[in-house]
Amino acid sequence: MTDVVVNLLCAGAAQGLVKSLQARFEGETGAALQARFGAVGVMKEALLGGAACDVMIVTDVMVVALQAAGALDAQPRAPLGRVRTGVAVRAGEPLPDIASPQALKASLLAASAVYFPDPQRATAGIHFAAVLGQLGIQAELAPRLRTFPNGATSMRELAAAAPGSIGCTQLTEILYTPGIALVGALPAAFELATVYSAAVAARATHPALAHRLVRMLAGPDSRALRAGSGFEFDSTEET
Repeated sequence: MTDVVVNLLCAGAAQGLVKSLQARFEGETGAALQARFGAVGVMKEALLGGAACDVMIVTDVMVVALQAAGALDAQPRAPLGRVRTGVAVRAGEPLPDIASPQALKASLLAASAVYFPDPQRATAGIHFAAVLGQLGIQAELAPRLRTFPNGATSMRELAAAAPGSIGCTQLTEILYTPGIALVGALPAAFELATVYSAAVAARATHPALAHRLVRMLAGPDSRALRAGSGFEFDSTEET
């Protein structure tokens, strides 16, 4: 068993991508990949709190801020792509209408429960809570709101929820979770498309392996995998 462990702090939006490439990374390097997934706010707190970290994947905005603070290496970050926020229901249930703000409001009000990630520290949770406020239905829905530490957990709970439940988080987390079905992205008026990037930690224990992991996750060889798991790219983007 290898004594070399590469530590990754990773936003939940990239969990499916990381797990898809983990065996390849470990096979090619002989190192073990120890990944911790969660809301971006939790990952930031972990890094600044001294958690072991060689590579970090969070929102591009947060990466830039952490580079400026000296917590992440100042070299150019590696964008993985853009992830939209969407709506999901349990697999096999009718897909509700979310094509417009009015339709989304009606579908949410009709739901038996509404599942989404932490409205304080998760990217999608913060945004969706704001959407509920803009729709003017947060108070009415309060008894039916179900929040969890991250999108992956909220979607797993949705899969086991009562009929008629609905959920919202990043598309990558919806597509990665068995037992739920993607309805679609939030309507244009409430669209949230978040760019996620990878960067090497300033105090990486294994910087060479960290750089290799970043290249594997964000390089051209993984572009098709990223696209299939919910990441989007500008038409002119080169990876």
